[in-house]
Amino acid sequence: MSKNIIITGTSRGIGFELVQLFAKAGHKVLALSRNEKPIESLNLEHVTTFSFDLSDSNAYKNVEAYIKREWKHVDVLINNAGALLNKPFAETSIADFEHVYKTNVYGVSELTRIVLPYMENKSHVVTISSMGGVQGSMKFPGLAAYSSSKAAVITLTELLAEEYKDTGISFNVLALGAVQTEMLEEAFPGYKAPTTALEMASYIFDFALNGNVYYNGKLLQVSNSTP
Repeated sequence: MSKNIIITGTSRGIGFELVQLFAKAGHKVLALSRNEKPIESLNLEHVTTFSFDLSDSNAYKNVEAYIKREWKHVDVLINNAGALLNKPFAETSIADFEHVYKTNVYGVSELTRIVLPYMENKSHVVTISSMGGVQGSMKFPGLAAYSSSKAAVITLTELLAEEYKDTGISFNVLALGAVQTEMLEEAFPGYKAPTTALEMASYIFDFALNGNVYYNGKLLQVSNSTP
């Protein structure tokens, strides 16, 4: 049965692969990214894309208008967009932290808040975090803003699962290990990850559709390597 799926951060990496997997499986997808061109150029059936910046308050109104007009309800929201900053902490300013948190925390929170009224029993919110945001995991210099922002959405997920536990909507967070993407190259230049973007996207695709049967308010560490 076809489902309505919203995915952020779709211009490259895991998000780009996810859109294609859902489209090929016959689902309807709203692909959101600051750069809509990569998805637009695929000309996929059942896929809508428009430019969306998580730090722009007007962008959320466009999403809500689309849901009201075209879908009426949302089955799956995948908060995949992420901003990375690799910079020594001594040089990391308030503005740097704000930039990262606006996308990785505030953006996740606001889009989830906007979409939730259109979700119902058995809907699933999946947020993509990082092993760097997991307490007790290995940490790396230069990633203070990024990894701490990824820790914030783990706690946010647990809180939302509790607050909405009577609705039948599930909230889960996946802390990803090293995946061979452009973002990994920015964080760890030259490092070769054992997992491709498509392989990880395939896991997230299945989890987004089925994981809510078994999990709610849970952090799953999806990692076979460090970083």
